Amino acid sequence: MEKQPNILFIMADQMSALALGAYGNPIAKTPHIQSLADNGVVFQNAYCNSPLCAPSRASMLTGQLPSQIGAYDNAADFPSSTPTFIHFLRHMGYRTCLSGKMHFTGPDQLHGFEERLTTDIYPADFGWASDWKRPVGDRFSWYHNMQSVTDAGACNRSNQLDFDEAVSYQAVRWLYDQARDADPRPFCLTVSFTHPHDPYNITQKYWNLYDPGDIDSLYVDPIPFERLDVHSQRVARICNLDPTALTRQEVLNARRAYYGAVSYIDDKVGELLHTLAETGMADNTVIVFTSDHGDMLGDHGLWYKMTFFEWSARVPLIISAPARFSHRTVLQNVSLLNLFPTLVDMGSMQPPPTYTAGINKDSLMPFLENGKDLETAPVVAEYLAEGAVAPCFMVLKDRCKYIFSNPDPPLLFDLGNDPGEKTNLAGEPDYSAVENQLYAEVENRWDRNQLKRDVIANQQQRRLVFQAQMQGHHTPWDHQPREDASQQYMRNHLLLDDLESSKRL
Repeated sequence: MEKQPNILFIMADQMSALALGAYGNPIAKTPHIQSLADNGVVFQNAYCNSPLCAPSRASMLTGQLPSQIGAYDNAADFPSSTPTFIHFLRHMGYRTCLSGKMHFTGPDQLHGFEERLTTDIYPADFGWASDWKRPVGDRFSWYHNMQSVTDAGACNRSNQLDFDEAVSYQAVRWLYDQARDADPRPFCLTVSFTHPHDPYNITQKYWNLYDPGDIDSLYVDPIPFERLDVHSQRVARICNLDPTALTRQEVLNARRAYYGAVSYIDDKVGELLHTLAETGMADNTVIVFTSDHGDMLGDHGLWYKMTFFEWSARVPLIISAPARFSHRTVLQNVSLLNLFPTLVDMGSMQPPPTYTAGINKDSLMPFLENGKDLETAPVVAEYLAEGAVAPCFMVLKDRCKYIFSNPDPPLLFDLGNDPGEKTNLAGEPDYSAVENQLYAEVENRWDRNQLKRDVIANQQQRRLVFQAQMQGHHTPWDHQPREDASQQYMRNHLLLDDLESSKRL
């Protein structure tokens, strides 16, 4: 009987699929990710289910849309009672471990992980709760602003570099420990980096990888504010963004640093692959590489995420295990919701535990094992955070993308003929049948008015709780990694020769 595979789940943060060579980018320098693509299954049209960090991650882990579990924004409580695919894998005998960011909000900072090697880079409390009762232009201090773009460039060290260096070190060390451990269980190690998320700063080594002329060759003039759709205008306002106020050089610097950060993550992927090879665990390890969402990088005159345009919503998804799956490219639309059933199926030696009601059940295993192209359900996504005044929805079927929010004119793009999403086809007679079909999907799937009421009520509750918790003695929820120094290196209750022998690989 085939053994349960180890699973190495690697996440980048804010990495658009369109910034990688495996997805057609002409300048990206990512040889290790390219190696995964060359030897794995590449899902060319994979999408996040919410273009914001915490909602996307909670949705991916649970196989449910953010609205199903209350994961509305970057400070929404992630209920401990909601099963994740990590819970399922642990139930099926896996040793589960997290190194890095997962942006869990609330007192549960594990959600199925048996071990967590680092703290998170972002706070675990409700301080970043959105507030749709405030005017859109009334900014909180934690909103994005354009300093990340105007200050972009090379640096020697940064907050994010400190974090990712710790993530990488702890993950590599854990893999070596796993290879020397007598624990017979297979593992699922999640390694989640914070690059290439803004701020757009990276070390000189990676800055120098990219020729300014190559970056300049991709430059597109920003769309003036008055020509943006209504939701994009709101996003621009909360980011203090006037696209025309940025100089061409500032835009190029930010993009150059972003690509440098992409290459930095590629080297971190290389370190993990090298460690698997050195430990002899590569042949029985499935590697999944993805991101929580992308980055607009000035496309459509926008930066960061929070929209359903391709640079923001389309993510890399590569699953590589040459001993198990043959290389191929899948063109069907999929989303991060598909990862829950896929990983549970992958780790099952027998039929997996019954899925909880509401969890996506559309596994990608047929694409991986049989090389079959299946008809896939429409990809759906939501945005329920800052920059919106009501729930925003996306439905993608075939190559037609429909974006709807109750106060705004709808958007419809034919990605097959218009990959840059320049022409809004909503209201065009030739596309009326498609538009009606996708609008019906929105109406059938969501109770828009009730969801808006739920979001606003939840925002107000969390803001009150946060304000109360900040009074007097504050007990934080942030994860505190624990190390037992008495069990590390050489100690007098351990036999020297036995210890040295057991730690030699």
